[in-house]
Amino acid sequence: MLDGILPASWRGFTHAALRIMTGLLFLEHGTAKILSFPNIDEMLKATAMPSGMVLGTGLVELIGGILIVIGLFTRSVAFILSGYMAVAYFMAHAPMGFFPLLNFGESAILYCFIFLWLATAGAGPFSVGGGRRAYAD
Repeated sequence: MLDGILPASWRGFTHAALRIMTGLLFLEHGTAKILSFPNIDEMLKATAMPSGMVLGTGLVELIGGILIVIGLFTRSVAFILSGYMAVAYFMAHAPMGFFPLLNFGESAILYCFIFLWLATAGAGPFSVGGGRRAYAD
């Protein structure tokens, strides 16, 4: 019934848009931790995350986000980041309660499954790995 709401020719563009926006949003977590932009020092103090862990997670988010945005090594990076976000959810969010809305784990779950999808679908068009080619039907 809803088939064909968007033309099939948009598939490549929406794939690229999802990859790029997810990468940019993920990258922001890394820039906040590594470059203090935007500044989240008060939030980091509230979480009591050790500084070594902040550096490690920040580097994963920064480098992983950049690679996802440009579409380089997308399948491998996305697979690693999917697992990374699953671990983050179960370590940081799940202990605060069952419901993701209440334990603030929604974004971790979304990142996990978007990265899992990118690991199977690849970078798509407008990527270093996939070039500018669009999907062929």
